[in-house]
Amino acid sequence: MILVYSESKNLTIELLHKATDLAKELKTKTIAIIIGKDDDSLAQEYIAYGADKVLQVESNLEQYKAEEYADILDHIIKDTKTQVVLIGSDKNGKELASRLAGRLDIGCIIDATNVYIKDGKVTAERVVYSGNAISVEQFNSAPSVITVPSKVFDPSPKDDKRKGDIEKVKASFEKSASIVANVAELQSGGVNVEDAEIIVSCGRGMKNKEDLKLVNDLAEVLKGKTIGCSRPIAADLKWLPEEHWIGLSGHKVKPKLYIAAGISGQIQHIAGMRDSGVVVAINKDADALIFKSADYGIVGDLYKVLPKLTEAIKAKMG
Repeated sequence: MILVYSESKNLTIELLHKATDLAKELKTKTIAIIIGKDDDSLAQEYIAYGADKVLQVESNLEQYKAEEYADILDHIIKDTKTQVVLIGSDKNGKELASRLAGRLDIGCIIDATNVYIKDGKVTAERVVYSGNAISVEQFNSAPSVITVPSKVFDPSPKDDKRKGDIEKVKASFEKSASIVANVAELQSGGVNVEDAEIIVSCGRGMKNKEDLKLVNDLAEVLKGKTIGCSRPIAADLKWLPEEHWIGLSGHKVKPKLYIAAGISGQIQHIAGMRDSGVVVAINKDADALIFKSADYGIVGDLYKVLPKLTEAIKAKMG
């Protein structure tokens, strides 16, 4: 079996695409896991996106604890004779995968960018050395535990006529002695660069915080309304909150259009936006690295280019 789990619905759907490919190679089935929710409509949606079976795990857990969730998945893996476990690579997912692999005494690969079968072995690729190399790793034993970030795989086409099984099971786990003292929701102001289709990003080429208006104006006329930034803007200067930060240590994005204004193009930033559909770079340095990753490049002062580009698009779009 190929097991898929993530707290994120969208990420689960993305993982199901890869899971179905692996299942065909290994001549097995896919199982999606829902923990703590009695949601038949969600289960049916997972089936429409490729799951052969959905396990709805009924539990009385009030809060997420990696120890207890790892215990739950441990029992499911053993009961279903799972060969591969795909887990969403968010903060909780990474901890969960690591604990699960430790409990089972098996291998674990974090932040895979590709997963496939080679020479009969589960093989995964991941970015290493700040994006300068790709590590290719194989599992010598089963099951294999792998975490995958969002936007790595596109969802399969939805098929509402697809059939699958929905099974409700009681959670089997040992209660953890740890206590969750407090949970506070991160105040993001409604910004979600990971889901944006158009992003206008800025970098150290910006001289003042007030000049971010140039980037915001362009985003507005493009009806993207989402601005991003490189590490210095969010981490060093604090001109924008970290939810705007795009890069290896920030957010990974996959918009249809990505405009980089005043961004030099260091590999840490490229690692976060390399999967964008169309990339437009604006930089006064003709030798800036960003141009190597761009589909279109404008060599010029962003303070002159951005207003003209904004006005031209505004006129074109009426």
